[in-house]
Amino acid sequence: MGTSGLFLFLFLMIHLLLNSFLLISDNGKMFNTGAHFMATNPFVKIIEPLLAIGFIVHIFMGIILTIQNRKARGNERYAVVSKSKNVLWASKNMFILGVMIFAFLLLHLYHFWLKMKFTGSELLNYITIDIGGVPTQVENVYALINLTFSNFWIVIIYITASLALGLHLSHGIWSGFQTIGLSNTIWQKIIKKISIIFAIIVGIGFSTIAAAQYLFFQ
Repeated sequence: MGTSGLFLFLFLMIHLLLNSFLLISDNGKMFNTGAHFMATNPFVKIIEPLLAIGFIVHIFMGIILTIQNRKARGNERYAVVSKSKNVLWASKNMFILGVMIFAFLLLHLYHFWLKMKFTGSELLNYITIDIGGVPTQVENVYALINLTFSNFWIVIIYITASLALGLHLSHGIWSGFQTIGLSNTIWQKIIKKISIIFAIIVGIGFSTIAAAQYLFFQ
């Protein structure tokens, strides 16, 4: 669970970096360049199935651990509820957050991955852009994203899901390090703080991109 979570976190940081190009006011040139690189890079093609396996393992282990915890708890709730400030709300609601993120993932795949890989879209028609001084034909992925984020309610869903993802990561990152034995009494507080910082970057980052597309790039 911890290892797959950390693997997926690395993917999220790369994904956030690429999506940050959507904040550049260049009619999508930088983003389309990055998307073209990711689509044609042989290393990325190798990583894609591993990424899918990582998601499946993470989801499956999350369900298994939740069932095990409920069985261990029995029919009775804990008699004492900890009110310690050190216990994050996210740490007690990881499964709920996980279900929200999974539902959003399906929507996200429908909006972009399905169209880019299988069904296609007239918005993805090839355009020519200059990459390093070389005229290159690339899919206009920016046009698809820009149109998707022109819908107010879709933007709200993406912002909500991004914040839920941030909460999920606020506990998940340091928990992952703890699981693989890299967190001890000395480093635990530091790793927790670093985890929260990265969680904020991811949650606010994806939210800002979705909101900015709707507010400033239509």
